[in-house]
Amino acid sequence: MSFAFQCATCGQIHEGMPSFGASAPLSYYAVPVDEREARCDLGSDDCVIDGEYFFVRGCIEIPVHGEAGPFSWGVWVSISQISHLEWLKHYEEPQRAHVRPFLGWLDAWLKPYPDTMNLKTKVHLRDDGIRPYIQLEPTEHPLAIEQRTGISVERVAEIYALMACCEHVGSN
Repeated sequence: MSFAFQCATCGQIHEGMPSFGASAPLSYYAVPVDEREARCDLGSDDCVIDGEYFFVRGCIEIPVHGEAGPFSWGVWVSISQISHLEWLKHYEEPQRAHVRPFLGWLDAWLKPYPDTMNLKTKVHLRDDGIRPYIQLEPTEHPLAIEQRTGISVERVAEIYALMACCEHVGSN
């Protein structure tokens, strides 16, 4: 049987592990719309702003108690130019998990949590084109705690209700 949960808002049963993500880093949205084309180079997995701010896309995975697969937040992380060059060097390689993790700073606001902008992270590349695993620094921030300890199915339903507002969104 596939993963299913009862939505805390609409009461309906939803099937499949939800995930949520942004198509660009939060910093991208701070650039005025009419300046984005000139100032931003946004790809599906990386973004450069003004030639000096570098971002990569990855996944914060949170174990769900009793389930095989995690709940996933698709997020963007700010990294240094040196790390970005290293990321680009290995981006197309099928085997890249051996590359040392990059230090990064979360560039996302995940609304079920207190301020998540600039949480310290490690960006772990993964093999076979899978987006990097984003490991949060083990702090007392609720998101970091959930990544370490996992969440219940009821918490998945609560996050889904907060994020999807019962619009049936798919995984990303």
